[in-house]
Amino acid sequence: MSKTSKKAFIIIIMIWGSLIARGRISGYMFGDYYYVIQTHHPDSLEYRGQNGFWLRRIYFTYDHEISENFSTRLRMEYAGNDFTKTSSRLFPFVKDAYLKWKIKEHGLIIGISPTPTWEKIEKIWGYRAIEKTPLDLQKFGSSRDFGIAFKGYSGNEGRLNYHIMFANGEGNKSENNKQKKIMGSLGFDLKPFYIEFYTDWKEGKGYTDIYTFQGFVSFRNEKFRTGLQYTIQKRQREPDTVLSYEIASLFFVINLNKKLSFIFRYDKTFDPNPEGEKISYIPMSESAPSNLIIAGIDFKLHEYVSLIPNVEYVFYDEESGYRPNSDIYLRFTFFYKFK
Repeated sequence: MSKTSKKAFIIIIMIWGSLIARGRISGYMFGDYYYVIQTHHPDSLEYRGQNGFWLRRIYFTYDHEISENFSTRLRMEYAGNDFTKTSSRLFPFVKDAYLKWKIKEHGLIIGISPTPTWEKIEKIWGYRAIEKTPLDLQKFGSSRDFGIAFKGYSGNEGRLNYHIMFANGEGNKSENNKQKKIMGSLGFDLKPFYIEFYTDWKEGKGYTDIYTFQGFVSFRNEKFRTGLQYTIQKRQREPDTVLSYEIASLFFVINLNKKLSFIFRYDKTFDPNPEGEKISYIPMSESAPSNLIIAGIDFKLHEYVSLIPNVEYVFYDEESGYRPNSDIYLRFTFFYKFK
């Protein structure tokens, strides 16, 4: 190792040690051994039988408390390609980069931060390692955006919570237009029930505005949790033309004991999704409405380590006299995190 390399290495170690002393480093990873039994593609022989190991996501997070009222977060994400794309290394990008100003139970957030679209729903679902929440999966929105957010809670035991965001509407990407996006959620934590209403408006160029309306209700206790979600998204195409897309989803998780849980979810799209083929790891037909069934068992080897064998089965409704073949994926999912 050259003198320059040694000096650079020592500086990196010193900076790393300083960060650890002043803040908190955490993260988690998940991936699968997957096997494609069947796909809807006309050339499904190309994908049928495809199998292998992949890391779908790696998250690396640094949190720092600047003072009693100010905190910051930097989170990097590493993602890998699925079996329909060319082989490549994991690619990194900034997932979170924000400053939070907290005043009692309320906060002002500036930067790249979680959107209110499905933040709470994903936490209650609890199995991002298996699959994204319905709107995330079907590309009806983004989990992150660059802008200003206000969030907090009030009322007895914080039963009322809100999250309002004014952002670029481009997710983690840089802004290249003058249009913006406004999002807002209002939640009621009426233990053991949780109810949330959400809406957004994304301004588009010309006649391409998008409006989303969503309702979610869940029930939770130590042994069982379930959630029901319904979303309608309206996409403007012409001055007098608006296309509507609807999604409904139901999930439940049964904790059989501290080490074993059963997971089930059913997603229903009522319209063909024009973005279906772009869905990573489980591309869906754009020609017909889809029905997704997810079933799995979570073997908790440790509080932070899980092995989750699961199956994802997609079947389609008939559309204009055509019904695509079903998709069937077997997965042996692994998940682990560190704090």
